[in-house]
Amino acid sequence: MFSAVNVFMNAFTIKDLENLSGIKAHTIRIWEQRYSFLNPQRTETNIRYYTNYELQTILNIALLNKYGYKISHIDRMSSEEMNEKILSLSQVQAQQERLVNELIRCMVDLKMEEFEEIIDANIRAKGIEKTIIQIIFPFLERIGILWMTNHINPAQEHLVSNAIRQKLIVGIDSIKSLLKPKETALLFLPEGEHHELALLFVHYLLKSRGMKVFYLGTNVPIKDVEYIAKLKTPDFLYTHLTSVSPNFNFEKFLINAHNRMPDKSFIVSGLLTQSYKKSIPANFKFKKSLAEVIEYVATVG
Repeated sequence: MFSAVNVFMNAFTIKDLENLSGIKAHTIRIWEQRYSFLNPQRTETNIRYYTNYELQTILNIALLNKYGYKISHIDRMSSEEMNEKILSLSQVQAQQERLVNELIRCMVDLKMEEFEEIIDANIRAKGIEKTIIQIIFPFLERIGILWMTNHINPAQEHLVSNAIRQKLIVGIDSIKSLLKPKETALLFLPEGEHHELALLFVHYLLKSRGMKVFYLGTNVPIKDVEYIAKLKTPDFLYTHLTSVSPNFNFEKFLINAHNRMPDKSFIVSGLLTQSYKKSIPANFKFKKSLAEVIEYVATVG
């Protein structure tokens, strides 16, 4: 049976291309029929799959199409012409999306030195906060679906995560404040959640705005969170849910945390908040997007 993605076979499904490029699978199929730039292979069971090269091609095509180039025109371009046109795009948003595509390409090809250089160059030019908001988090959102469905090889995920994690920790450590913090926050990830990049970014945002942060890290039992919360009495607790284990029960987590700490305010962000339809305890608030997280952080401290 064909596995959805096996990086070392250079195989991506059409759904992966949809998630990474934003182009609907139906549209990709139409493009395949009408134009020559995509030539998927097929498994023995007749399932389409695409190579790293075709992934990069569809990312480039999607970007050019979004910023005014007709598909029929793009189809006549060579790879070199396509790259030249992408580099010539003057819109700020287009350049940011180009860099996100470059990060995806580096991840897929395991070109980690190039991956880090793209990030480092932007940090030097714009600072770490803008780099994270404009490039790193859009990148993480694009590949997040693949992480949740195990369509990214664990080796890639670890390399990419650790590279970004190091940048965030350096940014956090570099913040120095002479002012006494007015508020405190306790940050943690519950049991089964190991993806800490978003939580580290929240740590950075809160600390940069003068807050004191107690950072518990990943995979923390709720009883341990309760113990620290009673000792340190933070103004609020914050967690971010990206891709928890299959055994994680979101509703049970909310109820358990509420019952243990009914007087504590909880902020929860991440992909799981977007699909949760049941009522939430009164002491919980959901932040369903990066924009909402940033807006919330601006009101505290």
